[in-house]
Amino acid sequence: MRSAFLQLYDFVTGRPETGTSVRHIKMVFVPLMLLIAGLLMSFAWIGHLKFKSWNFLTALVLSWFLVLPEYLLNVFSVRWGRDAFTGAQMAAMHLGSGVLFVTLIARLYLGETLGWSQYTGFVLMAVAIVLILVKF
Repeated sequence: MRSAFLQLYDFVTGRPETGTSVRHIKMVFVPLMLLIAGLLMSFAWIGHLKFKSWNFLTALVLSWFLVLPEYLLNVFSVRWGRDAFTGAQMAAMHLGSGVLFVTLIARLYLGETLGWSQYTGFVLMAVAIVLILVKF
């Protein structure tokens, strides 16, 4: 079994992994990275709406400061997690978390209200994500 240091080195350098322990690491870190990417993406999408005094260019530039790390994290996690998850599974995790975070940001950060139809939509979306993630 490879040492934790060598596994970390392989992770950082993108070298081929050996053994099942790295696969287990991917099963935890890939969804976590996709969740963080979804949070950054959601703030970039609607976080600037709280600052009504900003002009378009300011909102655009500040949103891009959030989108660039999100994109780097997203591409890295998808490429690294390719042998642990399918593309559809990773897309479902990323897009599903993005929609969830957009809603949380809209509700908690922007103070918007949600109706029963939005809550119903989230339940249906959660069912759809489970159907994509779990193979029956």
